[in-house]
Amino acid sequence: MATSTAHPHRAVHDDPIQGPTLFGHPAGLFVLFFAEMWERFSYYGMRALLLYYMIKGFLAMGDNQAYAVYGAYTSLVYATPFIGGMLADRLLGERKAVVLGGSLMATGHLLMTAQNRTAFFVALALLITGNGFFKPNISTIVGSLYPEGSSRRDSGFTLFYMGINLGATMSPLLCGYIGETYGWHYGFGLATLGMLTGLMVFVAPTIFTQILVGGGALITAATLVYLPDNPYLLAVNVFVSVALIIAGAVAVVALGRGALPPEAGEPPDREALKRPFLGFLRAEWAVYLGALLVVPVIALLVQHNTAVLWVLSLVGIAALVIILVDAFRSEKVARDRLFVVVILMFFSMLFWAFFEQAGSSVNNFTDRNVDRVMQHQVVTASDVGTTLDIAVTQEQLGYPLNGKVFTMDQLDDLREKKATEVQWPIEEGDVGMGLAEAGAEIPGSVFQAANPIYIVIFGLIFSWLWEFLGKRGLEPNTPVKFSLGLLQLGIGFGCYYMGASHPDARGMVWMGWLLLGYLFQTTGELCLSPVGLSMVTKLSPVRIVSTVMGAWFLATAFSNYLAGLLATLTGVVAEGGGEKTIPPPIDTVHVYGHLFGQIAVVAAGSAVLLFILSPLLHKWMHDEAVHHVDDDEVGPGEAVAK
Repeated sequence: MATSTAHPHRAVHDDPIQGPTLFGHPAGLFVLFFAEMWERFSYYGMRALLLYYMIKGFLAMGDNQAYAVYGAYTSLVYATPFIGGMLADRLLGERKAVVLGGSLMATGHLLMTAQNRTAFFVALALLITGNGFFKPNISTIVGSLYPEGSSRRDSGFTLFYMGINLGATMSPLLCGYIGETYGWHYGFGLATLGMLTGLMVFVAPTIFTQILVGGGALITAATLVYLPDNPYLLAVNVFVSVALIIAGAVAVVALGRGALPPEAGEPPDREALKRPFLGFLRAEWAVYLGALLVVPVIALLVQHNTAVLWVLSLVGIAALVIILVDAFRSEKVARDRLFVVVILMFFSMLFWAFFEQAGSSVNNFTDRNVDRVMQHQVVTASDVGTTLDIAVTQEQLGYPLNGKVFTMDQLDDLREKKATEVQWPIEEGDVGMGLAEAGAEIPGSVFQAANPIYIVIFGLIFSWLWEFLGKRGLEPNTPVKFSLGLLQLGIGFGCYYMGASHPDARGMVWMGWLLLGYLFQTTGELCLSPVGLSMVTKLSPVRIVSTVMGAWFLATAFSNYLAGLLATLTGVVAEGGGEKTIPPPIDTVHVYGHLFGQIAVVAAGSAVLLFILSPLLHKWMHDEAVHHVDDDEVGPGEAVAK
């Protein structure tokens, strides 16, 4: 998700945009839209497969080990942009930082195709390091395309935001589907191509980039339409394909108008890049070398993930102490505002720790307990005593095959061997078992697309809603929006809990509960996330706004680690020697339901607590106070990409 904010101390004006424009915005915006779309395609494509790959692939991890690695990875992904942003601000410039980050990430995605344990952890480290350089700086380039205080900036970031979520939508539909259906390395390979496509915008000649962007959009759209056999999945893919073709056409036109201006994202001081570091190495090359040297360190951190908690805790405590010390030294308005930031930071941390179950416990719940198959017939009493040739899917989970209950690990083994057509002796206990044709089952990873699809649909609606309410003096204040976000998150997990509490006889849950839960989680996200960074920049004193922003990112990193710890409460496959067996659905459904119910209660309770505190917090925000500062004290608007 992307949010954007102009600094509250600047007057908004409509200075003309320098250089070529398209639809009233800089042409470069639409080029960056497409670059970020493909980067998010690669990131979320890998994310959709990561947990399944660790458990079902050659690593053969147990649930809790996979959750721990996943939590360490996602937490460090949110921690490194703080450092990458500082290095770009002070030395590299955003463009060089983006190219460096994209190159590291493309290498990481490619390395994920190798079935080697060391290569796996090095690949994750490359992705973490590369994301630190790419994530904060491409958004900063977007902001640099607009004059300071331009009223078009927010709408520009809204368009950029749509590109982010279009990429996040495509990735599970392609990388997830292909990775689960045809092989993990194909899914990771697609993520590599996506990252390289996004990177080409910054380094390739314009005509080559136009061919790559236009051709890539057409090929990807055609693939989306060609792949699925399921009509529901096909309908979703057609919707995404149309959006992709439109985005690709706009990007090609924008490239023809001049693309990115050469000064966008340039280093603050080119001479500083050439200065010697330690007497023998240019400063620029020292950063590149340092980025490579830190990769094995991060790989070890992810592998021995308990150390990540200590690192995040120490840095987080230090950041909190710095903020609180500054708060107590400040005058009343600044002090009260910093208290609001710290309090809402805590509630934001809770929100994301729960929300990020999407890639871990909810992902496994979807795989093991959500009915994702369109059956075309069922076994009847007349079939008893016969042997049917059937395409095994989720519909067979929980039924006996040759005296043994058929479970997900057996289904995964058959798929690994490309032997999903089996002879099934029909017994009396099989009556009512669903039968489906090959391709009728929607891969679990595809449901990772639900959240970004909902964002694409509802993002602009929420933007209009706040504007509509604001004109009538009815727009909720920031603490109330946060409480609404937590409440809807709780309702979303309540939907998961209701589904898990009312499974069928095998322990399978209706797909609608999952999609409804994702819907409420997304509307909750739209209430909380877009205002979070805006709140930080508005309430933080100019002298420490970067420090507070860094602390906000660190809180999100800590949330992701906590998300991994919470997910371990649903571990049903243990690590260690011997064959790993996933229990039948009836034995796992209530394990997931118990956690989801607890999260629903805590999220709703937190929402009520925050709502009670909101009048006090709103008072501490001192909206009536206006601070006047010199122009040179104020930085450009901030933006982040989900």
